[in-house]
Amino acid sequence: MATQQVSNAAGFRESAELNARSEWSGVEKTAFRIAFIYFFLLAVPLDWKYYKTVFSINWLNLHYRDFFNLAHYSPEFFGQNTWLNLVGLLVLAIIGGLVWSSADREKKEYNALYYWIRVIVRYRLAIGLIAYGLIKFFPLQSPLPSISNLNTQYGDFSDWKIFSLTLGVVPGYQSFLGLVEILGGLFLLNRKTTSIGTLIIIPFTGNVFISNLAYGGGEAVYSFYLILLALFLFAFDAPRFYSLLALEKPTIPNRFNPSFSQKWAQYGRLGLKTFFIFFFVILFGFKTRNGYHDDQYQYPKTKGLTKASGIYNVAEFRINSQTVPYSPIDPVRWKDVVFEDWATLSIRSNRPVIIDSTNIEEIKENDQDRVYEFLGSAGRHYYSYKVDEKAGVLNLENRNKNYPSDKFQLHYTRPDSATIILSGLDADQDSVYVRLEKINKRYLQTEIKKLGRRGSPKL
Repeated sequence: MATQQVSNAAGFRESAELNARSEWSGVEKTAFRIAFIYFFLLAVPLDWKYYKTVFSINWLNLHYRDFFNLAHYSPEFFGQNTWLNLVGLLVLAIIGGLVWSSADREKKEYNALYYWIRVIVRYRLAIGLIAYGLIKFFPLQSPLPSISNLNTQYGDFSDWKIFSLTLGVVPGYQSFLGLVEILGGLFLLNRKTTSIGTLIIIPFTGNVFISNLAYGGGEAVYSFYLILLALFLFAFDAPRFYSLLALEKPTIPNRFNPSFSQKWAQYGRLGLKTFFIFFFVILFGFKTRNGYHDDQYQYPKTKGLTKASGIYNVAEFRINSQTVPYSPIDPVRWKDVVFEDWATLSIRSNRPVIIDSTNIEEIKENDQDRVYEFLGSAGRHYYSYKVDEKAGVLNLENRNKNYPSDKFQLHYTRPDSATIILSGLDADQDSVYVRLEKINKRYLQTEIKKLGRRGSPKL
């Protein structure tokens, strides 16, 4: 049958065949109105806090943190990281859809609106996937374990922390996962490959969602939010997949074919897509690569005590001038101390630790907000410290938010390269004297990194 071209005011062409079957049923129209409102509220940032973030960015000196914070949007009308946002917006959408239905009974179809809401959802979902894909491709999300983590008993970690550390020790696999997310996001940038992208995204992000539920991760709501967007996009072609693959019937591939006939629309569309790819793929990728080499966001960046990095045995421990012998069950005596490359000191003892499980994915600028090293971890107390080299003083502050008053000052001396002596008053105002002796301990991940592909490590 010959196809007659009809132009509408929006610059689209619809075939005579499409016009002949373009009237939607009442159920279809009502369902679409609800879906349109719901996914518009999900995808388009309407929260003032988001724009506060936008205006706080230094656009002349962008950091990969800025890109991620822009991409990591989800509605927060009813609080942060809560299922109530998804449910509450659905209720609003149902109410809005029913009001819309009663006010617009004459409309026969919403093909144009359906096209545009899918465009909005496609690009919103692409941004979220590419953002997470890049911080996995350049293995930043789950970094290699710190020295403190490597010297913490397995049972002292939460399920989520074990999962994250397990992913962190295989950066190649983490990069592969990131590549899958990036490819899924890139497929969404073309209308013709959107369904292929959703077939990648739904099982992949579904696995992320289940993992967050199973291991107590903090991104269950956000990963489900991405799944919702992907399911909405997949629903467009789902009936055709069923008709073609299950029923084996001839299937029309599309209900609506956009054509931008006006020059401004053509150039505008091309310009916006080019800007999107440059900004959120190329520039974001470049900045993330630089961050991987120069500023890995999970760990603090302030340098620690010079040439002190490593684990130290507590050879001597005195409190109030009384020597305390080693005991694995003593809540006062320290067992060992770790100095990280950065300004963190961790103390292992039998003193209880209230675990901080605030594990929402955030890229923070300030060291005090970079809390990954002790999240989901017991067995050790982690302290950030400032060094006064002239006075030979360490000013320590417990990094766990559950211990806001745990702050104290210790003098340090270094009789030789393997010994550090700490003395002063602890947070309870008891005098302490601690002699630390460095343990020459080697780690598999360090040895593999040194050898590369040249041989097998020997510990």
